[in-house]
Amino acid sequence: MSYPLRWMNSYVLHSASGVVIIDPGPHNSVTEEEWKKALEHLGYTLEDVSGIFVTHHHPDHYGLAGWFQSQCGAQVYMSQRAYDESLLMWGTDTDINVKLKLWLQQHGLPDELASQIEQHLLDFIPQVSPMPDITIVEKESHLGLGGLSWLVIETGGHAPGHLSLYNEEFGIMMCGDAVLPQISPNVSLIPGSDPEPLYSFMNGLMNLKQYEVNQVFPGHRHPFSTFQKRIDDLLAHHEQRLIEVEKLLIQSPQNGYEICTTLFPNKLSLHQMRFAMCEALAHLQELVRRGKVQSSISILDGGIIFTTT
Repeated sequence: MSYPLRWMNSYVLHSASGVVIIDPGPHNSVTEEEWKKALEHLGYTLEDVSGIFVTHHHPDHYGLAGWFQSQCGAQVYMSQRAYDESLLMWGTDTDINVKLKLWLQQHGLPDELASQIEQHLLDFIPQVSPMPDITIVEKESHLGLGGLSWLVIETGGHAPGHLSLYNEEFGIMMCGDAVLPQISPNVSLIPGSDPEPLYSFMNGLMNLKQYEVNQVFPGHRHPFSTFQKRIDDLLAHHEQRLIEVEKLLIQSPQNGYEICTTLFPNKLSLHQMRFAMCEALAHLQELVRRGKVQSSISILDGGIIFTTT
């Protein structure tokens, strides 16, 4: 994958009852062949895959689930909230590409970038097609996968309905993108989704911190063992970002795009800009929730401006 993610981790759990794959990756012709070779290397075929567990709806995690199901009839496990989010983003009757474009324009995204948003989102649909039939997994339930018992933990922020799997016996956490080493999971505010994603993300981190974890298997970068410290670092990072944003608004009222380009000064691709802009707006919304910032609509152009209270 492109920087800073670099690659996407999939995990194979195997037992006498078959193979379960956690987060199979995005769907394209290359990943189909990669999986066939990987399974052959492990001594399996597609027919041995009995289940696909999806931590969240993002294409790099969810995309191949429907393809696997079409090949071997595997059950696809996902939270109801994550499935709803997949329909919001990739469903046949969604208009999120239009809504997101107009919404980002209202927050100051220049027209030359906003004009590319609609097609940009449509370009992801092949990566998640075909969409699977879902077996809904309830939070705080237990799943038997790969010969082990896993507690299902639901958190939000990075993606609504994100599921992690925790095995208490060995202290193993399969956490998708809820906690990543070295890089901070993106937290995006988008229309129609979680209205307070940073608040959800930080609460989710506090929930995850209570578990005794020896080894963490994340969705990106290498497995690691410093789970509680990494959570503390992520919480501190976002608190610092909130301070930075508030200081910028003390200097002058600004829109979301102006805040974004200060927080993320490097040249960004359209894909990176979308995530950066939505993350800046997530921080602004958290400051609104805390009563430190307020938003108003400009009488000049209808844009949204943020000021300190």
